[in-house]
Amino acid sequence: MKSTKLWTVVALLLLTLVLIKLRGDTDRTPPSQPLAQLPSDLNGWTGHDIAIPQEQLDILGKGVFLNRLYQGGNTPGQSATVGLFIGYFPTQRSGQSIHSPQNCLPGAGWNFDSSGTTELHDVSGTDRVGEYVISNGALRQEVLYWYRSHGSNIANDYAAKFHMLRDSILYGRTDAALIRVITPVVPGEPLSAAHDRAVHFTEQLLPLLPAYIPN
Repeated sequence: MKSTKLWTVVALLLLTLVLIKLRGDTDRTPPSQPLAQLPSDLNGWTGHDIAIPQEQLDILGKGVFLNRLYQGGNTPGQSATVGLFIGYFPTQRSGQSIHSPQNCLPGAGWNFDSSGTTELHDVSGTDRVGEYVISNGALRQEVLYWYRSHGSNIANDYAAKFHMLRDSILYGRTDAALIRVITPVVPGEPLSAAHDRAVHFTEQLLPLLPAYIPN
């Protein structure tokens, strides 16, 4: 099953590269505000940027990245935190593609305890995003992630590839972003509390994204 999925992704990437080469040499990327200007104060959450080591930047490739830790709602005796990572790639030409969390998190020592999707609600409607629970020893974390491409929030890796392929042909665009929200399961709290915290934070974030990740 994993081998089939792997070859499916490889085939999609190769097809995308061929079609992009046939279409021309320049991608169209609409203007947007710098990702670094995304508010660090977000409806009660206060964030500070965390530097990404150069070796990780080398793996991520040619993109614009935001890595920030927000602190806000409290649990008894402890402060809850939410980590936000956004990687925006203006182009996915010449083999450049977004790294899925399914590939990078296990490499960092984390195991997937469960995976699925969850719904988010904001003023623009309802979106479905990917959801993981991961663990590393006694540590557990709740993870929400999705791809954002030209105004669409996409939970599935394969759907994101098809979306990029379609828009590269129709609109001359291959830009897209990966967004990941992660929060620890604080000792003594139920997993549902970490889930609710991640969802609440993300629903405050969604309306801001179009200014920084172009529709």
